[in-house]
Amino acid sequence: MPLDASAFPHEVQVAFFVLGLLPDRYEGMSGTYMGKDWSSANFIFKTYKIEDIKSVVYWAKTYERLLVNTKAEESERKRKQQERRAKSGGKNAFQVTG
Repeated sequence: MPLDASAFPHEVQVAFFVLGLLPDRYEGMSGTYMGKDWSSANFIFKTYKIEDIKSVVYWAKTYERLLVNTKAEESERKRKQQERRAKSGGKNAFQVTG
């Protein structure tokens, strides 16, 4: 059972909140997930009067790194799965029945 956000310290909860407000970035050609676009982070910190910015950024970047790694692993797994399908499909397509 996944943990609820309330199980974490306040700074981590705020980090989750900030990450939820930041837009995602994807690499243009491949569509690879690159993480969050942090250009509006200062605006968010000021708007919500977040005081412990260092801790929030630390936890947000830590979680973002986990997200990027997880999505990269998932993408790699799917790519390998597609390669296996293509190879097995290619062998079957050239079999001669007789």
